[in-house]
Amino acid sequence: MAYVIAPPCVADYSCVEVCPADCIEPRPDDPSFDTAEQLFIDPSRCIDCEACVSACPVGAIYSESRLPEKWSEYVTINADHFATVR
Repeated sequence: MAYVIAPPCVADYSCVEVCPADCIEPRPDDPSFDTAEQLFIDPSRCIDCEACVSACPVGAIYSESRLPEKWSEYVTINADHFATVR
């Protein structure tokens, strides 16, 4: 089960730096990073290591099974981001 980035993500790249699977985008060197309102986790590449959870300065990353109901649509939002960029 993948992790999901939801509000209140502030597009800080702390989670990107600790991800061993390189599954969080956009990355700081990506042209879209400067305008990104939030980051996204690719569910097909996430290895469920949980490193991103403790790195997030605002508590915006959840295991899909623990994602608050009010942000349940972010499971699809994260997956759709990768479906459109590839």
